[in-house]
Amino acid sequence: MRPPELRSPVARAVLPVAGGLIVLTLIAGFTWAMAAYISSGEVDSSERLAPSVFTVGQVEYLADIIASDGPLLFAQPGTAAGERSIVVDHRGDDPATGWRVRWAFPADRSDACPVTQQVGTDTFVDCEGRDMTVDDLALPDDGVRPVVYDRSVLRIDLRGVTAAG
Repeated sequence: MRPPELRSPVARAVLPVAGGLIVLTLIAGFTWAMAAYISSGEVDSSERLAPSVFTVGQVEYLADIIASDGPLLFAQPGTAAGERSIVVDHRGDDPATGWRVRWAFPADRSDACPVTQQVGTDTFVDCEGRDMTVDDLALPDDGVRPVVYDRSVLRIDLRGVTAAG
């Protein structure tokens, strides 16, 4: 059986537009429902969008990489606003201890002066071309710290990072 043909020019023009509007309305309704679901409930919605703990990896593996190639630079990890990059460094022989975190900008400048890392080294260069080490980078806010779980997994607690930066 053949579908009915639309003979009138008005019907041929209006029905496809009306069908498109119905589809767009359904998409908008679905998007609204998903946003309402994400923003409701017992769990903080920002936790669902950007976890407050950033898992870096296995401490033994990471400590070996840092020993051979220098600290790890992570661009804007785990934050909804993505406002700051961090540098993860390790000192000492025990992979389960000696972890430290710094912001990826100089201690004497703002986050508007990000550093870049010279590949395979522990040297960073800031926006003014100055060479620096991890010790010259800004200390993180209270609450931003490395945490080793079960002496095997390194995670960075980012609860000190605020949306305003």
